[in-house]
Amino acid sequence: MENPSCPHCNQPLQPFQLPDNTGWQTDFHVACFNDDCPYYRRGWEWMEQRYGVKSSYRFRIDPATGKASPLGVWSPSALRSRILEAEVTVSEASG
Repeated sequence: MENPSCPHCNQPLQPFQLPDNTGWQTDFHVACFNDDCPYYRRGWEWMEQRYGVKSSYRFRIDPATGKASPLGVWSPSALRSRILEAEVTVSEASG
């Protein structure tokens, strides 16, 4: 899957560098950094109501496996400094 996009807002996913020693198979994942994405926007209220925390999540894919998962964020600017300028291909692994 070349140039993957967010299924919630159709914006292109951007590669971002993972912190060291995360245990992931790659050095980066791809995520939706669109602040108008409905998945991200409704996450603020959902996390506050269920867990009493001021945080949200962004849509993320592990490019090595093609598996999606939420990427927890604590502010709108969280992890933006780790965004990479690169084209990405994501595996289309099933499972």
